[in-house]
Amino acid sequence: MTETGSGSPLDQHEHWESTLSGHPDMYGLEPSDAAVAAACRFREVEASSLLELGAGQGRDTFYFVGRGFDVTATDFADTGLEAIKTRAADRGLVLRCVSHDVRERLPFPDGSFDACFSHMLFCMALSTAELESLASEVRRVLRPGGLVAYTARTTADAHYGAGVYRGDGMYESGGFVVHYFGPGLVERLSDGFEIIDRFEFSEGELPRRLISVTMRRL
Repeated sequence: MTETGSGSPLDQHEHWESTLSGHPDMYGLEPSDAAVAAACRFREVEASSLLELGAGQGRDTFYFVGRGFDVTATDFADTGLEAIKTRAADRGLVLRCVSHDVRERLPFPDGSFDACFSHMLFCMALSTAELESLASEVRRVLRPGGLVAYTARTTADAHYGAGVYRGDGMYESGGFVVHYFGPGLVERLSDGFEIIDRFEFSEGELPRRLISVTMRRL
């Protein structure tokens, strides 16, 4: 990440580091509804190894560990990963934490995981081209038949169109850049996958409007 300035990858990284550092348990300790639903789906196909992208402070991470998954948690904000490591050590739990920017190639061999989960990682400050590259990388590290479940904010969200437009469906508000999913983007990210299901739902007090997508690697 070398680009600088408001809305740039470097700026977003620093903003997330500062925000997570100043707000321990920013999203609470309870798992997201998306993680609970994904865990059930992953269990149905007897998935064991799980890659979580954008783990934040670990509210979903620890839910997956508690359900018996072998979890590898990634995030580009080391502050969040350190919080996860500390909580894991305090609880005597074993999980792997990897600092990683999803704009780059995932640091795992082909076919490393049975499943992949991310909650609102895909709607961060990632261009459509970067999202397509990420989806390709997720496909690479999943075993054949492996599942990926992700959520993203949509153009039906109350914040869509508000703030500073950053191009390519992205708006900056409160220092955070969000890529709002419009019609067709889910299909663009499904190359090499079969879409099993997708549905829209609400989360939080705003509320946020999101889409949940589950895909199987062909």
